[in-house]
Amino acid sequence: MTGEERRNEILHTILSAKAPVSGSALAKKYHVSRQAIVQDIALLRAADYDIVATTKGYLIGQTPACSRVFHVCHSDEQIEDELNTIVDIGGKVRDVFVDHKTYGVLRADLIAGSRREVSLFMNKMMCGQASPLKNLTSGIHYHTVWADKEETLDEIEKELREKGYLTESSKSPTSNV
Repeated sequence: MTGEERRNEILHTILSAKAPVSGSALAKKYHVSRQAIVQDIALLRAADYDIVATTKGYLIGQTPACSRVFHVCHSDEQIEDELNTIVDIGGKVRDVFVDHKTYGVLRADLIAGSRREVSLFMNKMMCGQASPLKNLTSGIHYHTVWADKEETLDEIEKELREKGYLTESSKSPTSNV
């Protein structure tokens, strides 16, 4: 496992945990030293992930008051506008996921809550470091969005619908957050 793969796994572990995750537990799980975990956490923070260290372990800061899954579809050229629409209204894009017919639900953490974080994500995409997950399902994908209140999520939904990004879905995979 590369360092980058380990950091992605660490991030996923912290995001999906119901309680803080200790550095010792992470070190044991990934077969590295506690110091390697501290360095990984520092690199994740440098990549703008809001990871908080507590006396009981690591957790993601600013736990959302509410969340909603949006079912969307758009072109590659519209990715940045879609994400900026969400963050400009006050949402934080937790993830992107697709419901693939063969592989099931495939999910990637985004954790984008500002135009800067959206820009960093877009730069990775443009540098060829990744291909949009939505391309596996003809543009159809989902985002789990966090917000401070339901009204913010309602406003995001309205704007996504007006821009033609929101789709109606009879079946929606459940978000794990």
